[in-house]
Amino acid sequence: MPLRIVVEYCAWMSAQFATALTCIDGRIQRPVSDFLMTRFGAAHLDKVTRAGMVKHLTASYDPATNLIIEDLETSLDGHGSTQIALVAHHDCAGNPVSDDAQQSQLTEAVAHFRRRYPAIEVIGLWLGENWAISVVE
Repeated sequence: MPLRIVVEYCAWMSAQFATALTCIDGRIQRPVSDFLMTRFGAAHLDKVTRAGMVKHLTASYDPATNLIIEDLETSLDGHGSTQIALVAHHDCAGNPVSDDAQQSQLTEAVAHFRRRYPAIEVIGLWLGENWAISVVE
């Protein structure tokens, strides 16, 4: 019996993880998960959520940013996540700025995370007015 547990644990540890830093909005959760599991080929997707996520990632000082980074690094270090997606969307109650402003924040955050984590694939996802996903490379 203990051998079986060890084998199951090892199989779980070898599974590929990816991480999404995303808004809490329930309308985007399933489309983002489905898209990223396919795009990244990941077996599991860790999600770090915060209302209006990209505003926290681009603010000059925001205490929530440290908590977001701690959660991200738990995914990277603890689960061996090899890809990160930053997600923003139209009609965000947590970041009630124009779509153009949010897309600018998203682009800025993607550039920052690519510099911070050069060995990790980082992309941005924008969900527009019709909820179609566009990739910010």
